[in-house]
Amino acid sequence: MTDTLMVGVSGVRGIVDKDLTPAVVTRWARGFGHWARRVTPRVVLGRDSRRSGPTFMRAAREGLLAAGCDVIEVGMVPTPTIQLAVAYHRAGGGIAITASHNPIEWNALKFIGPDAIFLDGQAGAAVQQLALADEVPPGRAAAPRTVTTDQDAVARHLAAVVALPVVDAGRIRDRKFTVALDTVRGAGGPVMTDLLERLGCRIVGINLDPDGAFPRSPEPVPEHLGELGDLVRRSGADLGLAVDPDVDRLALVDEAGTPIGEDYTLAFAVRAVFGASRLPRFLAWLRGPVVCNLSTSLVVHDAARAVGARVVRTPVGEVHVARTMVALRARIGGEGNGGVMYAPLHAGRDAPVAAALVLGLLARVGQRVGALVAAAPRYAIVKAKVPRGLAGPGGGPALASVYAALRHRFPDARVDTQDGLHLAWRDRWLHVRPSNTEPIIRLIAEAPTGADAQHLVDEGRRLCAAS
Repeated sequence: MTDTLMVGVSGVRGIVDKDLTPAVVTRWARGFGHWARRVTPRVVLGRDSRRSGPTFMRAAREGLLAAGCDVIEVGMVPTPTIQLAVAYHRAGGGIAITASHNPIEWNALKFIGPDAIFLDGQAGAAVQQLALADEVPPGRAAAPRTVTTDQDAVARHLAAVVALPVVDAGRIRDRKFTVALDTVRGAGGPVMTDLLERLGCRIVGINLDPDGAFPRSPEPVPEHLGELGDLVRRSGADLGLAVDPDVDRLALVDEAGTPIGEDYTLAFAVRAVFGASRLPRFLAWLRGPVVCNLSTSLVVHDAARAVGARVVRTPVGEVHVARTMVALRARIGGEGNGGVMYAPLHAGRDAPVAAALVLGLLARVGQRVGALVAAAPRYAIVKAKVPRGLAGPGGGPALASVYAALRHRFPDARVDTQDGLHLAWRDRWLHVRPSNTEPIIRLIAEAPTGADAQHLVDEGRRLCAAS
């Protein structure tokens, strides 16, 4: 193993054949298999379209069999499809072989627990201990373990999405949307095409072949969606949809071909879920909260406020949002990166669900994406990072002193210390937190103007340097 393999809460990732090799994959899959089989020896295994995927599938299968697990392979599918398959098969867990939005040279193993949610810190630490141990518990050798194929996982997933009452598939079909689609040659090409066809949409697409040859940086952020914007304008599409390689994040392009930012995906989903309810607005609290992480845009707050819902914030990370949603019985939540989580289906980021909710909203309100964006307040987000080694003596600042200085500088802010320091006002916020993967401090701010957001980041940077 290399020293640069990146180990996170819910899995491991690295550069293919440098940090992440078949031997490394086998070791980690075996460790996860020993952890998962405490519930049941069944483990679901799937991948995205990356070209290292088939090799790593074989390596992971070998590790799981060595741990005494029965392997259920779902093939090349979205990550949320794997999560749903874990629940369907009542498996002890699942492995998604995907580096999500990372560049083409990366791949990863993402570990899913028996509750179909990614592992938390305690479970992740247990898997890591098993994976890195020189000696691991022997596999169940009493009977040969099996490898079976589940060819219906995607069909079940899409059928469940279309059947959701909140989606109102009939109304969407009546609108006959034209949708421009970019799946960046990830696993989403066949899946998103199938979904949109089921919803009666006319599709014009680019990068739909799931061959893993990403033609651009795969993260669906505005600066990467210029070609999709051009396609929207040329085709006269009602909107553009873009997903990342493992199809758990969705970004939108309006009818003018302008990417509107990933945070609007969750904001629109909130409006779709709560706006379709017949519950009077003054009883909105009965519908439960909207759950999102501390770095999610205020456009989500505004959407929740418009329908009378409260917002609950969590630390950054999908697992934190998911577990809070389960604990609070929240129906809708997610992250500002385009990740929408609709609990009546499952507590995981799911681009097909997000697309169906967005189309349902547009069909119900009879407006286009641009009009919905124009009707709400706009904000600017500024991000920065400070290398700890450059921010103070002895390898970096003491974060406690940075946080204290920021609280002193902004005494009128609402303070949240779940994940670093989050300072908030009604129309702006600043989040300062240590990176989980690099020796840096991340700073992110949002405000009505770019200058206001930049001012908050600059103050955070200055106080980091002074600490």
